[in-house]
Amino acid sequence: LGEAGERARGATLYINLEPCAHQGRTPPCAPEVVRAGVSRVVAAIEDPDPRVAGQGFEILRAGGVAVESGLMALEAARLNEVFISSILNGRPFVTLKMAMSLDGRIATREGESQWITGEASRALSHEFRDQIDAILIGVETLLKDDPLLTARPQGKQGKPLIRIVLDSHLRTPPAARVLPPDQGVATIIAALEGSDPKRAEKLEKAGAQVLYFSPEVAGRVAIYPLLEALGERGVRHLLVEGGGQVHGSFMRQGLADKVMAYIAPMIIGDDEAPGAVSRVGTGKLSTAPKLSYVEHEQIGDDILIQGYLKDPVWIKYQEKQSV
Repeated sequence: LGEAGERARGATLYINLEPCAHQGRTPPCAPEVVRAGVSRVVAAIEDPDPRVAGQGFEILRAGGVAVESGLMALEAARLNEVFISSILNGRPFVTLKMAMSLDGRIATREGESQWITGEASRALSHEFRDQIDAILIGVETLLKDDPLLTARPQGKQGKPLIRIVLDSHLRTPPAARVLPPDQGVATIIAALEGSDPKRAEKLEKAGAQVLYFSPEVAGRVAIYPLLEALGERGVRHLLVEGGGQVHGSFMRQGLADKVMAYIAPMIIGDDEAPGAVSRVGTGKLSTAPKLSYVEHEQIGDDILIQGYLKDPVWIKYQEKQSV
């Protein structure tokens, strides 16, 4: 609107989400639309944020702007699924990302996992990282791979990510590559209450932030309180790139929303090699978790399968908008 200047006066603005009506990181949009002289706004869906929730439309109408809503509501809700989910559920939208062999293994029995999938899949993964807010692994993955967990899309510097390590007993080495802050953003080590304070001090000196949580039934860090803490830090989309136990923990607790599974044309064929998900505990095919709204595409020699572990929020929200 600033670039359009006087050319915006009398124009129609098409937008996929209601213009906001509250002061956040930036000033509210709706009053700016009125001041620009826009005469008509076609917004696909209402903003689910209770600080907006129709108030943006009210500001527009009070300023003499004609408002229409509902056009392509399903597509807009899907486009905004991360934002809508985080607002309605009070926690980040969680995507589980897996890279596995044709027989479902994510590493050899010795822990070698670099690289099961091809270069094209790895490049796409970094593009995706550049769209999320935070990335999480378990300490076992850290000890085996010592990853950076940064976004490194081709041709540009990636955005800084909040990096989280599930480390109940503070086994992360102070020299781990993930500990120095990423563009000023500290890595979070999620530990159990009562963990060794001397280990915590060493990790904090290395640049990490140690947060303490109560244990879940299995004696590990409880996931939901961690998600709440991340939500308070402004995290809307969390990418989980853990091992089978971490993925299984999110799934058992119903805290995984979406799955991205990269499948390579490779067969490891070893019963002792780790799988992509463990300890979900289903004994029947009829109760096994199933993905819905599945999409698949070929990435180099690999296949990427994406789908939802529960009814997508964009379906529910679009239905609400249509009532």
